[in-house]
Amino acid sequence: MESKSQHPLHQIAETPTHKLLLKQWLKEQDLILGRISLKESQIDGIQKEITNLYTIFFLFHSFSLLFLFNISTINNPTSCKKSWVPSLCSLFFSMAVIWAIRYKTDVDSHLQKLLEREKEDWKLLGKCVEELKKKGIEFDLLKEVDALRRAKSMRIETKVVRKWSSRDFVTMFFFAISCLILGLTRVILCS
Repeated sequence: MESKSQHPLHQIAETPTHKLLLKQWLKEQDLILGRISLKESQIDGIQKEITNLYTIFFLFHSFSLLFLFNISTINNPTSCKKSWVPSLCSLFFSMAVIWAIRYKTDVDSHLQKLLEREKEDWKLLGKCVEELKKKGIEFDLLKEVDALRRAKSMRIETKVVRKWSSRDFVTMFFFAISCLILGLTRVILCS
C-alpha cells in the first residue's frame, strides 16, 4: 500500500533495475541527440558543397565563354577547325561536375534517411522513458523492453517508387546547359 501511494519517480529510485533502466535510456537519448546533431551538421556541409559545385559550374563556363569570345575577335581562320578542343574540355568538365553534383545529392538523401531514423528512435525512446516515469514500479520491464526492441526491429522502410526525382531534374538541367554551351562554343569560334 505504501508503494502505491508514493510518486512513480520515488518508486523508480528505490528499485535498482528500474533506476538502472531509466539511467540507460536517458543516456541513450543523449547519445541519439548527439548523432542527430552530427547528421544535421553533415547535411549542412553537403548542401554547402553542392552549392559550391553549382557556382563552380557556372563560373567556369562563364569565364570560358568570355575567353573564347575574346579569342574569336582576333579572326584566326584556324580557330573554327580547332573548336573541338575547347568543346571537349568543356564537355569533360561539365560531366565531372554533373557527376559530383549527382554523387553529393545521393549522399545528402542517404544522410536525410539516417537522420529520420535517428529521430524516430529518439521519439520511441522518449515514449518509453515517459511510460517508465508515469508507471513507476508497475512498469513491466520484460514486456516494455521487448516492445521497444520489436518496434525498432519491425520498422518497415517504405520506399516510394518515383519515376522522376528532383535529382534527375537537376542532372537534366545541367546536361542541357552543357549542351547549350557546346553549341555556343562552336558558334563563337566559327562566326
